[in-house]
Amino acid sequence: MKEFNPKLSLRKSTSFRVRAAKLPAGVELPKVEPKLSEPFLGFTKTAEIWNSRACMIGIIGTFIVELILKKGILQIIGVEVGKGLDLPL
Repeated sequence: MKEFNPKLSLRKSTSFRVRAAKLPAGVELPKVEPKLSEPFLGFTKTAEIWNSRACMIGIIGTFIVELILKKGILQIIGVEVGKGLDLPL
């Protein structure tokens, strides 16, 4: 087994530009980068992350309530579900 040598693990970083494909005919790159305004009313860069987390907490909470009450969420709120769709397959 080789010993860890920090001198060998540090390498010079090189940068290069990769062009995966050519632009279609008639398409030009923008000359000026657009300036975006500040987000407002809760529209932030992390809004989608917080939305997803709240959704996960809600779904897990619903499962826990169903397990404790031993009824489905529709039965809990008063919707009669019967035996499901009862489709002849």
